[in-house]
Amino acid sequence: MTTIVTGASGHVGANLVRSLIAQGRDVRVLVHRNSQPLEGLDVERTRGDVCDPDSLTRTFQGAEVVYHLAARVSIEMDNWPALHAVNTIGTRNVVAACIKCNVRRLVHFSSIDAVEQKPINIPVNESSPPAEGKHHPPYDRSKAAGEKEVWAGIARGLDAVIINPTAIIGPYDYQPSHQGQMLMSMAQRKLPALVDGGFDWVDVRDVVSGAMQAERMAPKGAKYILGGHWASLSEIARIVEKATGAAAPGFVCPLWLASAGAPLATASEHLRGHRPLYTRASIIAINSNRFISYARAITELGYNPRPLEETISDTLRWFADCGRLPG
Repeated sequence: MTTIVTGASGHVGANLVRSLIAQGRDVRVLVHRNSQPLEGLDVERTRGDVCDPDSLTRTFQGAEVVYHLAARVSIEMDNWPALHAVNTIGTRNVVAACIKCNVRRLVHFSSIDAVEQKPINIPVNESSPPAEGKHHPPYDRSKAAGEKEVWAGIARGLDAVIINPTAIIGPYDYQPSHQGQMLMSMAQRKLPALVDGGFDWVDVRDVVSGAMQAERMAPKGAKYILGGHWASLSEIARIVEKATGAAAPGFVCPLWLASAGAPLATASEHLRGHRPLYTRASIIAINSNRFISYARAITELGYNPRPLEETISDTLRWFADCGRLPG
């Protein structure tokens, strides 16, 4: 059984490929540019791009299962064209290639950001509406539109399931992700302040396990939120402090002040050649709904996320083992 993974070089992809190999699966990965996270792994590599339908058709030939992870991630507010091209049109191309190549099952990785978070006192679940409208950040809208492409494929007969993880942290975070960058900045005492807000955090290994269970067990057209534990940035910093000894920042910026200063902070980081952490979009995210229900995944997939402290400790240890943090 050949299993395809798009976006295999990303954080989730690097963990998923390792888990598939551990099951003895024949894995073929679609590589766009970077293949460093896949070095030394027994996988078949093909060059391609989700924006190139012909490369997808070549890659998907003979495949039984496709995990579609390839996406452009952004926490900024001004890059809709690039996000739409990859996250929406790219997903449309993946769906079409799956149908053309008679792929048995597509597992599509979306995001909790694709789901409407308001009203924030009502739990978010799989029946919550999509994040549509210009008041949502471009990334959120592009992922919601990508889900619509999958639903359109299901209507045409494609067997597909959709996964909506929350904020992912964990090992094998090579790039690193924004969340991994945040943890490293805390451990290196490079964050002068925190923002008064938080998010639902989930271990990448639990997301991979849940997705693989969905591939095996979920009915056609099922959708699962894979969440973990809500924690404020201050709580995250305290866990990092306990694990590393790096003192948590003493100042917690109120949301109104962070929102007002985000455009200036973003511009300043760009001028310094750095990737910003505090942007208008990230401020919206950490002020979103803290009541994320993954009850369906628990009931239907046996989903059971591990403790947040374990995830953060393992993540920091992995960064240290890679030489990115002091031991």
